[in-house]
Amino acid sequence: MHGYRAPAWLPGGNLQTIWSALGARTHAGERPRFVRERWTAPDGDFIDVDFLSAAPEGAPLLVVFHGLEGSSASPNVLAFAEAARRRGWALAVPHFRGCSGELNHAPRAYHSGDHEEVGWILQRLRARTHAPLRAAGISLGGNALLRWAQEAGEAAWPIARAVASVSSPIDLAAAGRAIDSGWNRLVYARMFLATMKPRALERLARHPGLFDGARVRGARTMREFDDAFTAPLHGFAGVDDYYARASAKPGLAAMRLPALVLNARNDPFVPAASLPRPHEVSASVTLWQPAHGGHCGFPAGAPPAHVHTMPEAVIDWLAAR
Repeated sequence: MHGYRAPAWLPGGNLQTIWSALGARTHAGERPRFVRERWTAPDGDFIDVDFLSAAPEGAPLLVVFHGLEGSSASPNVLAFAEAARRRGWALAVPHFRGCSGELNHAPRAYHSGDHEEVGWILQRLRARTHAPLRAAGISLGGNALLRWAQEAGEAAWPIARAVASVSSPIDLAAAGRAIDSGWNRLVYARMFLATMKPRALERLARHPGLFDGARVRGARTMREFDDAFTAPLHGFAGVDDYYARASAKPGLAAMRLPALVLNARNDPFVPAASLPRPHEVSASVTLWQPAHGGHCGFPAGAPPAHVHTMPEAVIDWLAAR
């Protein structure tokens, strides 16, 4: 991805982001099909995991963690599924709680540093196959995946051979300021809050007193929402504590598991100035920071373009580990 350049007809990070989400091709021919399993979590709640159908027996397994408000139907996840299908790999897409189309039962939801959930999921997938396992995370899912590798330390080695994060907000404070500023606030923050606030209030109706509903209803920025909902719901003292403890960037210097960290420098959500430099990461970390790509975009080709380039490059990197 070092030499990646966006098509001339798609200039700028916003166009590369929006087109990839709404207009680009994610697969050739038939849409990838999934088989869903419902798992009971250690706390008695449930999550849904979608598996690419008809994967060959004993094939390498790729686990893809989706982004904020994402699912197995997200364009970037479908592009990963297509890339895995082309090379004969198995693929699993675990859904963070509440993201599979049905609100989960427990009070908790999910967040950018949800490393315990990621760890439980990966351990369960590891136990069901002897094939090589590799994991990739998109945006929020990538930060949570890196946080798992950091928290697990040496214990990560028997579980996964390598991990990759794509367009992940590894400095949550910087990403929060970016998404809540100017045009981003009017478009992206408003889009996320349009689904996150009703889902949070549905959770409050099931669990009265869980958080301050008035503050959630009044939230106009992602920071306000995270301070009113995400932080208190998951045991953080407030939004600043959440952003500091959940960010993966500070732990990259001590990473031991091979990790790819891919961020376009024109990502509207993740400021280029906040990205790690080579001297800030360990020798196990590979940084790809192309000038173009937007957020989870990296489109290629003539209209309508496709988004296969990034997943194929990421899987190539993972396969070499």
